Amino acid sequence: MAERATPDLAISARWILPVEPAGATLEEHAVLVRGGRIEAIVPADRLPPMDPERIVSRPQHVLLPGLVNAHTHAAMSLLRATTPGPALDAWLRERVWPLEARLVSPDFVADGTELAIAEMLLGGITCFADMYFHPEVAARVARSSGVRAVIGVPIFEQATRWTSGLDDSLGRCLELHDRYRSDALVGTSFALHSSSLTTDATLAHVRTLADQLQCPVMIHLLEAASERPRVLRNHGRGPLERLEAAGLLNDLLVAVHCVHASAAEIERIAHGGASVVHCPASNLRLGNGIAPVSTMREAGVNVALGTDGAASNDSLDILAEARLAALLACGSTGNGHALSAHEALGMATLAGARSLGLADVTGSLLPGKWADIACMALHGPAIEPVTDVAEAVIHAAGRAAVSDVWIAGRCVVRDRRLVHIDTVDLMDRCRHQGARVVAALAANAGQ
Repeated sequence: MAERATPDLAISARWILPVEPAGATLEEHAVLVRGGRIEAIVPADRLPPMDPERIVSRPQHVLLPGLVNAHTHAAMSLLRATTPGPALDAWLRERVWPLEARLVSPDFVADGTELAIAEMLLGGITCFADMYFHPEVAARVARSSGVRAVIGVPIFEQATRWTSGLDDSLGRCLELHDRYRSDALVGTSFALHSSSLTTDATLAHVRTLADQLQCPVMIHLLEAASERPRVLRNHGRGPLERLEAAGLLNDLLVAVHCVHASAAEIERIAHGGASVVHCPASNLRLGNGIAPVSTMREAGVNVALGTDGAASNDSLDILAEARLAALLACGSTGNGHALSAHEALGMATLAGARSLGLADVTGSLLPGKWADIACMALHGPAIEPVTDVAEAVIHAAGRAAVSDVWIAGRCVVRDRRLVHIDTVDLMDRCRHQGARVVAALAANAGQ
């Protein structure tokens, strides 16, 4: 019998939160990695004979699946802390869209996306779903950074600075999909801004293409209280009804926000198998309200977590979103057990992977999945004593405790430092972009 090949890497830690099985906590175990995938999880004292240089020991740490940011607009990191203000509709029309008209270019998207990726990696995020202009640039930057990404291609019916209209948008989406269809790290999706800005014909066309390609369809849905009456007035039926009529209410749909979904709408989302991405900080920042996450989960909806863009959040921190989601669920229901730390961690990992069609390859630490792993230090005055590991991760440690990150077994963060991103050069470029943002703000204010 041939000898079993030696693992490429072994990562041992004081604790492991594998997420599957739900609620499990392993003590003094190690993750064995071969060919970029998890080969096994074994007791730390039963490691196979290995070169010591291939063994990473983290004796005061916890290993968990790499976090998944299931919704963001990565390049908008360059608009961080620039556009807080009025209700969603006015915020978009009076602040965000005029800024984007002055600023958005391939270089802007490249620099902003790399800035977002650097922030996310340092916070333990190994996979993100994006939705922004120039998706071909975002895909290239994500691939070169070694991060896992699902790049949403915006479907615009009107001409923009990026596309000449609907046919051009769809063509670019198909082209990007073909370019990355066999890529292990980068995938694509159809990105619809909202039901308000999309005709019935386009919804039906996207549904046909999504079914053929088995690509997710992302859309902002029921984010603000004004959306349902506006869509009813303009289209004769509500936002969810329009998606349902087009055949989009299925397991490929990623409905972002759903703050104002009714109980009946939640039941239909659950029945259709669609996922919801909860963005609690952005919802609060824009005054949109608190999504009924407990009701969604009780109905069987897969609820993931997203940060939204930094323009409406200011940070891309999924651990902070998980903690906020848990606190809001408990506070809004009057039940301190409404969303446990293990459940919040599941929303930040496996639920996000499931929403993007990636649950078979990432989102939990199981043999056969890619070795997408975050490591957090659980020691120090703000964290100890650790009596419950999941509680410590969600409610005490925060992203500052992330020490190491691996994606497909490749180390991308080591001892709290990015391995493959030149932060000096990146910061120089982003400061240059920041000067452009300041000038655009001044120009808009002068109009």
